Amino acid sequence: MISTRTSGLLAKQKCARVSAWRLYSSNTRSNRATTARDTTFQTPLKFSGFNTASSSSDVNRPSLLDGAPAEMPKLTVRGPVECPLSGVQLLNSALFNKGTAFTEKERTDFKLHGLLPPQINTLDEQLERAFKQLCQLKTSIAKNDFMTNLRVTNKTLYFALVKSHIMELVPIIYTPTEGDAIASYSDRFRKTEGVFLDITEPNSVMQRMAAYGGDKKDIDYIVVSDSEGILGIGDQGVGGVRIAISKLALMTLCGGIHPGRVLPVCLDVGTNNKQLARDELYLGNRFSRIRGKQYDDFIEEFMKSVKTLYPNAVLHFEDFGVKNARRILERYRNEVPCFNDDIQGTGAVVMASLIAALKHTHRKLADTKVLVYGAGSAGLGIADQIASHMVTHGLTLEEARSKIYLMDRRGLILRSYEAGSTAQQHVYAKPDEDWSNVNTKSLFNIVSQVKPTCLVGCSTQAGAFTKEIVQEMYKHNPRPIVFPLSNPTRLHEAVPEDLMKWTNNDALVATGSPFPPVDGYNISQNNNCYSFPGIGLGAVLSRATTISDRMISAAVDELAALSNLKEGDSKPGLLPGLEVINNTSSRIAAAVILQAIEEGHARIENEEDPNKPGENIKVPRSFDACVAWVKDQMWEPIYRPLVKVQYDPKVHTYQL
Repeated sequence: MISTRTSGLLAKQKCARVSAWRLYSSNTRSNRATTARDTTFQTPLKFSGFNTASSSSDVNRPSLLDGAPAEMPKLTVRGPVECPLSGVQLLNSALFNKGTAFTEKERTDFKLHGLLPPQINTLDEQLERAFKQLCQLKTSIAKNDFMTNLRVTNKTLYFALVKSHIMELVPIIYTPTEGDAIASYSDRFRKTEGVFLDITEPNSVMQRMAAYGGDKKDIDYIVVSDSEGILGIGDQGVGGVRIAISKLALMTLCGGIHPGRVLPVCLDVGTNNKQLARDELYLGNRFSRIRGKQYDDFIEEFMKSVKTLYPNAVLHFEDFGVKNARRILERYRNEVPCFNDDIQGTGAVVMASLIAALKHTHRKLADTKVLVYGAGSAGLGIADQIASHMVTHGLTLEEARSKIYLMDRRGLILRSYEAGSTAQQHVYAKPDEDWSNVNTKSLFNIVSQVKPTCLVGCSTQAGAFTKEIVQEMYKHNPRPIVFPLSNPTRLHEAVPEDLMKWTNNDALVATGSPFPPVDGYNISQNNNCYSFPGIGLGAVLSRATTISDRMISAAVDELAALSNLKEGDSKPGLLPGLEVINNTSSRIAAAVILQAIEEGHARIENEEDPNKPGENIKVPRSFDACVAWVKDQMWEPIYRPLVKVQYDPKVHTYQL
């Protein structure tokens, strides 16, 4: 649970007394990253005159100013990193740059003498300096700017800093602060990141994407957004590229995906945000959003480019509008390994919280009734995931949908509303005759009639869960499960302090944004970072051909099993803490991988094992062994020795 109040106090305390760093000491193990497949050597290099088995700072070898030939990257890698850059180019590469941490030998080999101050720092010392600088900033958006600048300067230091202060910094680099940064993207623009695809030039899509990385070796994970439904603040036009960047940062931080093998994409299809379009500094197309056939053809060009350039990459749809999100997912989910975070990721983490709450209070999923207030992409995604999970655990689809109630601006969705509902909403519609004597526009009356086990808010209507409504739910349900999820914080349907007070601390609460504990009860955040990094990592490592409903259900069950709730004690919160997010993601990934193998969606065992020439990779079938296999391949923010090589486009990644 992230507390913005307590995190500020912790930050001040740490500024005054920066503790010794344990995660990034010089004896941290070498990284092995299947997700990287980056330019590193699998075995000691065979160059004459030196041996890379030792650190680059103590190897007795000649200077490689011109560089040795590069080797092909291996699936599983450890040891030194091949680098074809030198001098100012190297210092300008966020992927390879170490700043003042370059060793004396590296400074010689890469022509860095004179470009750096003489003092050589460790990563620990750089972390101390960076955190002190961060503490001097007074506002969250200023801290977000600082972290953005660090990310485009030195990715290793950026991720090491976030990891070592994860409770304080996730709210800075992601929700809620990132929403403000996205809204002011054009005003605060400094350095470009990602790929921008212009709907007015659909024939250039392949070329534009290839400019960022034109070979299947370059990309493992893609996040794409058309920016129509950003973080509860709506249409943000071209600024939506930052939500793709932020999601990828969490993929690396939480899921161990290599930061040099990811691709953020913004689909610029215009904007209906008039304030943006009239802003002289706005950087995107100023016309209204294009829809219909031209939009669909543009999406098709993008998908063709993904399949051609990056056939092994996992595609993550982010913050598409309600009219496009689900239909695009359904159209392409069997053609490429893809998922929609707002639909499936949100649904997965909410479902996991619900299962944890039900298990803690000794209730059955089959007896659960859920009322979802807000039937947009997120609300429908939650409803669909609950229904899918119920089906996975024995109910028919009709039975599952009968237990889920949706409300939108018209009230409870009824069968007579078919003309004004989407097909996805209408499957949850209730018979009008059953509600003829109820005011279906009143949330209070619906709660009174349904007597829901769980109340979910995705409405962006601040304060919608009033004391009267919550206490009506409490009257019928001694342990009400309440999830006010709308972001940002100011749009929450209720705040945890009120929910707990109105229910004598009996409510089981999880929110969409971070909140401090209430009377010692941790308030878990139903943050997608608990779900999508593990799902994405599992899909990447299994080389999945699709991401099936059962693969996501496997992720849900594993996340729910990691809940810290104890018998008779609801204070620990519904979900594990962010401080153990890497372990959480690795276990979710293992569950996804094993389910993908069981269903025949995994291709990983068709690939040759780099450690055993002539043999294919074999994924351990034991869950614990699979978790260890996953952890062994997760990228970590540590400095690894650099070795100078000649640039070879057949070997090296695009991102220098």
